[in-house]
Amino acid sequence: MNFPDKSRRLRERIKLSLPVRIRCRESKDYEWVELSRLLDVTPFGARFTLAHATERGRLLHLTLPMPRQLRCFDHVEDQYRVWGLVRRVMPHQPAGGETAVAGTTLRLEVGVAFTGKHPPASYQNDPTTLYVTEALSPESNMWSLREDERPGNAGAARSQETRLQMAVNVLVEVFDEAGEISSSEQTVTENISRRGAAVWTTLEIERGRFVRLTNLDHGLSLIAAVRAHRKGPDGIPRLHLEFIDREWPLEGIE
Repeated sequence: MNFPDKSRRLRERIKLSLPVRIRCRESKDYEWVELSRLLDVTPFGARFTLAHATERGRLLHLTLPMPRQLRCFDHVEDQYRVWGLVRRVMPHQPAGGETAVAGTTLRLEVGVAFTGKHPPASYQNDPTTLYVTEALSPESNMWSLREDERPGNAGAARSQETRLQMAVNVLVEVFDEAGEISSSEQTVTENISRRGAAVWTTLEIERGRFVRLTNLDHGLSLIAAVRAHRKGPDGIPRLHLEFIDREWPLEGIE
């Protein structure tokens, strides 16, 4: 028998400012841990703020003192350890009507869907793999996953979007484990589109890491995921980037 009122109550967001430990493996050799607080939670997911860049489709590991009546497993454990798939990322609006200052420490609002006690085998092999949710399992009350087929994912087809072959003066900034800028480089793009760019670089950055790319002529800053780091036929290394928080405006560029 179905109980729609109960199901609806379970899905309602409960505002609980619980401490949460978030661990993310950005690449095979790089990970970070951040302590934050929940904004709200349901048995199926949660929302919190982050001082690290992330993107839709990434898996994060959460540890929190979840109320036992909201858990789907580990009801007797002190801490609830659960994997969450990032389904929403947006700039966090500071409290009190204040506005964020451009160029300051990153602060994002992130929503995740709980996917279970263990990650998929493909994540163990490659933590940069992106996923999408398929359905909420009636047995476990957890979201099932499949690998995302969009361009940029491991094994997915490359985007066919046209890129303009042009040099734009940019600043590439790399985030460290604390979400602060650890290194930067002024360089130019080899090509660019609304969704991504190839940038000449001397920086050693693995696929899966995140950077901030700033147009030095206009001041526009975007967060980008590193999809590849490779040398071209001329022997010069390039970063292949996908913009994840917004599109690069091409109006007026020929």
